[in-house]
Amino acid sequence: MRSNWIKTLLSTPAQWGSLMLRVPAGIIFMAHGAQKLFGAFGGYGLEGTGQWMASIGLEPGYLMALAAGSAEFFGGLALLIGLLTRPAAAVLAVTMLVAIFAVHFEHGLFLSAGGYEFGLALLSMSAALVMIGGGRWSVDAVLSQR
Repeated sequence: MRSNWIKTLLSTPAQWGSLMLRVPAGIIFMAHGAQKLFGAFGGYGLEGTGQWMASIGLEPGYLMALAAGSAEFFGGLALLIGLLTRPAAAVLAVTMLVAIFAVHFEHGLFLSAGGYEFGLALLSMSAALVMIGGGRWSVDAVLSQR
């Protein structure tokens, strides 16, 4: 019973579409997570991100920054290598829903006005990966063969 569940979780068709979604999504999520966690790429780190999150009502700010940054960085890494692609993508999809509705929705669609179009694109990529799995060149594909 348990091995069937794991096999279902890791199963993935040998197709290229997942790879084409996983790699850019993984890179983007990891970069944004690194901004939140480590202050990399011009980010504010946990303290600054936590203060900002608290200021928009996401409390406790530090914990929310840690959760969002970890989801993005480690979830992005999981997507990049294709390890537990479906659960990682599901966590990232939820993270993007929170970002869209807590931060960007009131500004409309367009990114130039602070809108949700970028979050929507990442949400769509994540949701697609929940459905189709890691695909070719993923750790999931290797593990599902064992």
